[in-house]
Parts: sequence; C-alpha cells; structure tokens
Amino acid sequence: MSKRFEHKVVIVTGAAQGIGRGVALQVASEGAQVVLADFSDYVDDVLTEITHAGGQAVVMKANLETFSGAESVVAKAVATYGRVDVLINNVGGAIWMKPFDAFSEDEIIKEVNRSLFPTLWCCRAVLPEMIKNQNGTIVNVSSIATRGIHRVPYSAAKGGVNALTASLAFEHAKDGIRVNAVATGGTQAPPRKVPRNANPLTEDEKQWMQDVVDQTIDRSFMQRYGTIQEQVNAIVFLASDESSYMTGTVVPVGGGDQG
Repeated sequence: MSKRFEHKVVIVTGAAQGIGRGVALQVASEGAQVVLADFSDYVDDVLTEITHAGGQAVVMKANLETFSGAESVVAKAVATYGRVDVLINNVGGAIWMKPFDAFSEDEIIKEVNRSLFPTLWCCRAVLPEMIKNQNGTIVNVSSIATRGIHRVPYSAAKGGVNALTASLAFEHAKDGIRVNAVATGGTQAPPRKVPRNANPLTEDEKQWMQDVVDQTIDRSFMQRYGTIQEQVNAIVFLASDESSYMTGTVVPVGGGDQG
C-alpha cells in the first residue's frame, strides 16, 4: 500500500464515528501521525484500532463548537508531533429534518453551531501554525444538502463551509496552504453511537426524514446512497499531495448530484 501520509501530522475532527472514523483509519494506515479530535469517549475505540494496527495516534477530547476547543486540538498536535501538516474537518451533521417554519430559534442556532462553527474555529486555530510553516492542507467536509429540503439551517451552515473553503484558499495560497472541500451526498452508515437527536421521532418527523431520503436518491444519477469508504476516498485524496494543484474547490461526491 502507498504511504501518502508518511511523516505527516494529520488532525481529524469528528473522528469517533462515521466518515471521520473512516478518514482517521485510512490516513493512519498510510503512515500519518494522527490527532483524533472528538467530544465523545468513543474516540478512544478508534485510537485502539489504530494502535493495534501499528499506527500512530493520540486523542484530544474537545468541544469544537468553541474556539478554545479548536485551539486545544492544534496545541495537542504541536506538543505531541511538533507541527500540523493536514487538518480534516469532519464535525457536522443535520440534527433535525423538518420544514424551515417548524424550526425554533434555538434549533436553528444549534444547527449552525454544529455544522459551521467547528470548521470555522478549527481553520482559524490551525492557520497561524500553517502560516508559520508556509505549508498546509485543509479539507472541509461539506454537503450536497446546500440544495435540499427539510434541512435549511444545516444547508445554510454548509453553504458557509463552501464559502469559507473558497475564500480561505484565495487568501492563503501565498502561504503554501491549500483548502478544499468534499460535499458529501447521501451516505450509508451504521446507527450513530451518539445520536444527534436523542428524542423519539414523531410521525411527521418520520415522514419528513423519508422525504429527504427520497429526494436524495431521486437527485443522484446513480439512484443510490454512497458508502463511507467512497466519501473517505475523496477526502483523503484532497488531503494528500496527489491533489497538489487543487485549491478552493468543493468536490461533490453524491453520485452525480452537484448540490
């Protein structure tokens, strides 16, 4: 197997489960020294998987909805491995699926806090280190839900991630920093270990969620959901030097749905 990340220090946020876990395992298997950032204790299981396979990783548990949490992750990477080469921002995900007029003020704030601010804060926290080194790669995980139903606050947050990606890339190309994003489409995943919304769904909410599933499949040329590994493959490509002439790009990985 090629070692695209040998001698590279890679921060992976949202590493406890889903796509983030898949990304962490992949880069570790390709030689990265990985900082696993998550708020959940389940991230310890990912650390065990990596170390048992002979990889190198450390855990930093932090609330990435805060700037101080993001700063603590970067500080852990620098203290442990001496620098940061790659930041992969996986934290985010729709908490509720329902029409916009059914969202409360508090729910809208929570959606934006979950799906925009962790990426925004982590980019801001890592930037001084990458500027100092005149080198760095950032991959943000966005979503094709920027054009979708029943997730307007989440869609707006991911639209912010897309704008952040383009503007940050434009501003800091001169510093040797590349910034790209993957807009993930519908993705098959096992049940979440930490549910985004722990409350039982009402009948209306079940129907609204089904509407999202139907819309996602209908807009995909391939008429299916993707796998976690299909998303991981695209994210890891953008994180690697194989994408060295790409920056400011949002790559849709949704079976033809461009978002």
